[in-house]
Amino acid sequence: MTDHGFSERRACRLIGVNRSAWQYEPLRGKDDAVRERIREIASERRRFGYRRLAILLRREGKGMNLKKVYRLYREERLTVRKRGGRKRALGARAPMAIPQKLNQRWSLDFVSDALACGRRFRVLNVIDVYSRECLACIVDTSLSGRRVVRELSAIAERRGLPCMVVSDNGTELTSHAVLTWCQDTGVEWHYIAPGKPQQNGFVESFNGRLRDECLNEHLFPSLAAARRIIDAWRTDYKTVRPHSWTCLGKVESSLEVKGELNDEAATVHEGV
Repeated sequence: MTDHGFSERRACRLIGVNRSAWQYEPLRGKDDAVRERIREIASERRRFGYRRLAILLRREGKGMNLKKVYRLYREERLTVRKRGGRKRALGARAPMAIPQKLNQRWSLDFVSDALACGRRFRVLNVIDVYSRECLACIVDTSLSGRRVVRELSAIAERRGLPCMVVSDNGTELTSHAVLTWCQDTGVEWHYIAPGKPQQNGFVESFNGRLRDECLNEHLFPSLAAARRIIDAWRTDYKTVRPHSWTCLGKVESSLEVKGELNDEAATVHEGV
């Protein structure tokens, strides 16, 4: 263009190129800071996908199009690899109705893992099905039926009794201590069908998140360390981790913080 003495306008007209396209300067070099931040968050939370990373970036004031976050995420080769799942029992599903209020139904289940020395420990997870809130993650090497009852009573003291508890038919959960507790409190205890964990899907989903994001990511040197790490993850799960549902934040801010949760739970229990 300079050699022939053509103006930019004439040169673009001769070669059939729009002037705005000729003057365009790529802006991708300005994404370096965002790329670095995405890598930092992904290294801290290795099991988070691009959608949750985008939410965390938005909280930091780095809001951008989700497609752009996905492009940067793929270019940095941060895609989370799916772990192979186990075969599940097949059969007709008969899910219970989803509860409409707090404390209508709690779900609980156990997760097992091991310390660095090879000693096994278990985690008792208790979930409020309505709010998806994790009420407790009890870590110990032995969790008997009496211990389960003691922990449920401790939870009930601060937020009221549930109308129903759902679990599998493990020996700890069919013990005399559990049956006596149900009779004394009037709480209905529902056991899912054998080999049908999908009937207790909410706590099973939570178990998967706990194992994927915490148990598989840490080496536990001692039982005390396991309790500390799992409790820290539970706090992060409730307060920081982005979720695909919004009930939990509403419940914590409007009920638990204001001290109204026990009143709400008592109303639910009396009305059913």
